Amino acid sequence: MSFRDDSEDGRGDIRKPFLHTGSWYRMSSRQSSMMGSSQAIRDNSISVVACVLIVALGPIQFGFTSGYSSPTQASIMADLGLTVSEFSLFGSLSNVGAMVGAIASGQIAEYIGRKGSLMIAAIPNIIGWLAISFAKDSSFLYMGRLLEGFGVGIISYTVPVYIAEIAPQNLRGALGSVNQLSVTIGIMLAYLLGLFVEWRILAVLGILPCTILIPGLFFIPESPRWLAKMGMTEDFESSLQVLRGFDTDISVEVHEIKRALASTSRRNTIRFAELKRKRYWFPLTVGIGLLVLQQLSGINGVLFYSSNIFATAGIKSSNVATVGVGAIQVIATAVTTWLVDRTGRRLLLIVSTSGMTISLLIVAVSFFVKGFVPEDSSLYSILGILSVVGVVAMVATFSLGMGPIPWVIMSEILPVNIKSLAGSVATLANWLISFLVTMTANLLLDWSTGGTFIIYSVVSAFAVVFVSMWVPETKGRTLEEIQTSFR
Repeated sequence: MSFRDDSEDGRGDIRKPFLHTGSWYRMSSRQSSMMGSSQAIRDNSISVVACVLIVALGPIQFGFTSGYSSPTQASIMADLGLTVSEFSLFGSLSNVGAMVGAIASGQIAEYIGRKGSLMIAAIPNIIGWLAISFAKDSSFLYMGRLLEGFGVGIISYTVPVYIAEIAPQNLRGALGSVNQLSVTIGIMLAYLLGLFVEWRILAVLGILPCTILIPGLFFIPESPRWLAKMGMTEDFESSLQVLRGFDTDISVEVHEIKRALASTSRRNTIRFAELKRKRYWFPLTVGIGLLVLQQLSGINGVLFYSSNIFATAGIKSSNVATVGVGAIQVIATAVTTWLVDRTGRRLLLIVSTSGMTISLLIVAVSFFVKGFVPEDSSLYSILGILSVVGVVAMVATFSLGMGPIPWVIMSEILPVNIKSLAGSVATLANWLISFLVTMTANLLLDWSTGGTFIIYSVVSAFAVVFVSMWVPETKGRTLEEIQTSFR
């Protein structure tokens, strides 16, 4: 097998910078054999894990963007003279930019590949952070936030799809969960660093993930399934060989991927009438449904206003408590990364949504009862502690399943010939609901804190039913087997 840099599909040079895989691709089989068996890649997960660690810089950027507004609110408002409504607009504009990025993400990833789309996403993120760090008024803040959101919208679709397409079936759930784990790490870093550095320096630090990501992309292979779909057969096999190890026989996997793509042309388009077929409407319903329910559970409202919720519950050091919540998110998501390929997706989702329902009910009851208890009583203090425990438990159980797994399942079950369109729609739906929840959470909390958590708990209870009745188990199955099952 030869390893080459150029494709032979004759469609010009626009894709070539994004198809090269650096030094890995230029290694010939002869060079590999000269290294000796002791130097050969025996564990076929090594190359894949290295690729995942590089693209995980994108979700870290995602999380840093989400967490930036929480520790910087007071200082930005004071320095630039913003009102609360102006800063709220600043915080929510990342969601608006992400919706635009989500609409474009599928087509960008389809046309220039997964690596190319990540490189395009990194550039507006860097420009956005620079605009915020040098902002003299609200206009630069808003422009920077929109640019960051646009990049994040592309990242949120492309990274889970890339990971799913390169990972072996026995590691796909764990590696796919790294996407959400990286998001939580980014959030926690923003919370933690925000305690020690001023907002302009924090914005400069936000540039780092993408500045490392861009050169890193030149040293990882393109998705072999995307290459196969584009008809680049030799590049496809070379990429898969790099990912599985030079001493691994990839012939069976090559055959399965080719067979799955045999009935799909490179430019195949699906008419809306065809979406009525089960092989299309069922995975669409599951993928979009999970990503919508993920946000309707109120997680972003809880996280965005966690300081206010803790203050209402009687916690004085609310910013420190918020950092603690960020740390709990990271730990719980790391546990999911370890469990998801052992217990399966469905079980974790059922445990997660059930735990969220119970936790939210505890918070709701605590706030309702507090309204009838004197503030100087011991019961009032106990109810305050109970409400905080409920919020922390809700965040932990969310991170155990509903946080990472919907993105994993979306990247697994969407058929290859509608993945770009369907993936964009699912990602757009997620960001749209996130925007609506974030914008309405404060109004709902002012109306009734207990009532707000009752609404979120009802949604979580519905999510338990949705997962139990609709979501298929994808553990241990290849992407081709999953998509064939919908036929």
